[in-house]
Amino acid sequence: MANTNIPIPRVLIVAGSDSGGGAGIQADLKTVSALGAYGMTAITAVTAQNTLEVLGVVEVDAKFVARQMEVCFADIGCDAVKTGMLSNAAIIEAVAGVLLAQAKCPLVVDPVMVAKGGALLLDPQAIETLKKLLLPLATVVTPNLQEAGALVGSEVKTLGQMREAGRAIRDFGAENVVIKGGHLEGDAVDVLFDGQEFFEYRAERVPTKNSHGTGCIFASAIAAGLARGKTVQESVSGAKEFVGRAISAGLPLGGGHGPANPAFSIRTNK
Repeated sequence: MANTNIPIPRVLIVAGSDSGGGAGIQADLKTVSALGAYGMTAITAVTAQNTLEVLGVVEVDAKFVARQMEVCFADIGCDAVKTGMLSNAAIIEAVAGVLLAQAKCPLVVDPVMVAKGGALLLDPQAIETLKKLLLPLATVVTPNLQEAGALVGSEVKTLGQMREAGRAIRDFGAENVVIKGGHLEGDAVDVLFDGQEFFEYRAERVPTKNSHGTGCIFASAIAAGLARGKTVQESVSGAKEFVGRAISAGLPLGGGHGPANPAFSIRTNK
């Protein structure tokens, strides 16, 4: 039985590991910790990657992914779940099965499909499984433009197309859809659709190449907000501000895309 005297919001993160520390489980844990939540993990895949590229992926057996989730639910409990890299259809099926069997808590789905360097992080054949099994369970789903296009089957490159994609993706069953416009020209605009209204979240674009992990940070920040009992709009707004600060504090590490820094409030000077 889970503890009833809970001193801190609990977020279960179901995602892949980034050996370079900039995205995936590593970025997720840094984010929820920085926002005052307790992070647990169910690792779906181990990657060998750095700031330049993904050099290898080893997937975790789907049943063991489910087992990681189950033991966290059984003992520690959970106030929000965030999914990231799920890799294949079997893992998606296992994750959805566990979530259906548990008491409902907010679920943030970051439909990770392709790494910043171009490596595939989700089997293209698993997209339909994601749409059918996981999106109907989502409180919030957070695709970028490329991911939104893959989900709806058409290009998403303009603000108008982002709104159309938001409607279409919500029809798959998600309660709320945030289309991330980080790849648009001009200001970085994210669009939230709650089934009735559209809300835009704008931020001035930060000129930097050190932005690895921003999608993970954004979704995890939303999950931390929901775990604290904030509304979806409050959580998305707070996550937008948080990821902007993480990008501004991005770290010039490695020879490629350096990581955004969700631990920006911690002194790092030697």
